[in-house]
Amino acid sequence: MACFLHLADIHLGYSKYNSPKRSTDFFYALEDVLQRYAIEDPVDFVVMAGDLFEHRQILPHVLNQAQFCLEMLRDAGIPAITIEGNHDHRPYGSRTSWLRYLAEQDWLILLEPDDGQAAPDIFRPWDPDTKEGGYIDLACGVRVVGSNWYGSAAPQAIQALAAGLQELPPAPGPTVMLFHHGLEGEIARYTGALRESELAPLREAGVNYLAMGHIHKSYTKAGWIFNPGSLEANSVAENDHDRGVYRVTLSGEDITADLKTDYCQRPIVRLVAAVAKTWSQDQVEAAALALIQAQGPKTQDAIVELRIQGQVGFNRLDLNVRQLKEQLHQASGALIFLLKYEVTGTEYQSPIPQGTAPNREQIEAIVFGDLLAAHHLYGDRAAPLAQGLITLKDQILADRPDADLYQYVQQLLESNGEVVERPT
Repeated sequence: MACFLHLADIHLGYSKYNSPKRSTDFFYALEDVLQRYAIEDPVDFVVMAGDLFEHRQILPHVLNQAQFCLEMLRDAGIPAITIEGNHDHRPYGSRTSWLRYLAEQDWLILLEPDDGQAAPDIFRPWDPDTKEGGYIDLACGVRVVGSNWYGSAAPQAIQALAAGLQELPPAPGPTVMLFHHGLEGEIARYTGALRESELAPLREAGVNYLAMGHIHKSYTKAGWIFNPGSLEANSVAENDHDRGVYRVTLSGEDITADLKTDYCQRPIVRLVAAVAKTWSQDQVEAAALALIQAQGPKTQDAIVELRIQGQVGFNRLDLNVRQLKEQLHQASGALIFLLKYEVTGTEYQSPIPQGTAPNREQIEAIVFGDLLAAHHLYGDRAAPLAQGLITLKDQILADRPDADLYQYVQQLLESNGEVVERPT
């Protein structure tokens, strides 16, 4: 029986939201996972199915983070085996990468098949002297096989990989293969994902456990395809599905994969404030603040997203979103505060009956009525107020004294929907 830890999409050096603390979250997650699930309760080996780093080019402190975590495993005598993902793969035509550097310094085992060769030469055994190879047979009786990042060429690459697998010497036990690509149907709006049937040749070639990466949510398929998801959420939306690491036990052909999610992660709080057309701008702002305050300590040092949604009865641009965001950020105590202002204004368009030729006053009534109906204060008495505005316009054009005009406006606003007599 063998036990291993399956990680993917670690993304050390992640820099979204321009927060240094947020970047270190990815390091703390990796450190905690390895300590809890690989070292304190020892495993035979650890596999990382692509995207150890967020970028091809990394800063010195990010390299230090990787070396610190890999040193934990090396000191515990636990092999760390990885492949390249789309974020950290070598540029075309280059033989150098930071993963290659770590492999050459004995921090990890980087498995790379030779895709330029035909079977059986596509997979060469790992050579501890040259620090190169496409597969390795471990002392625990498990064969681990690598792959590269293939992008849109993945279906064709799978055929070549399967042919190469069939040419290998008999495995000492179960075969685990690392493959960084997405599976169709797991997330929306993802093009280029593989169908399960396109992965089938790998199963037929002897792969017992396909360790996937690339998609940041956990899933399993058909009892042999496993994807743990990312360690940390790369966006607030990723907090809506399970992510973590698989702690896997292999006993013959029996596979037990437990998803572990209890480790150091930055809390994420997603909120929605639904507003009503009758609310004023002040009421919208007050409702948003009350919703944040009701969360109490949950938002402290968290990533908080608040979406203000609905229809408002004022010009949506009148609300100072930047000022409101600053106020809510301070009230929440969040590390990062995201405000999504997704309201729509109220607009009306009164149709003019076909075959009619409305006069000027009728057209003015339609226009004034539309503007008033969209306003949260005047929408319930739009029709009489529209007539009042027409009268007010006529009186202005007639050069009525300002005092009379102000008196008429006052009477109009206090009329509560009643028709106000034209001033004489």
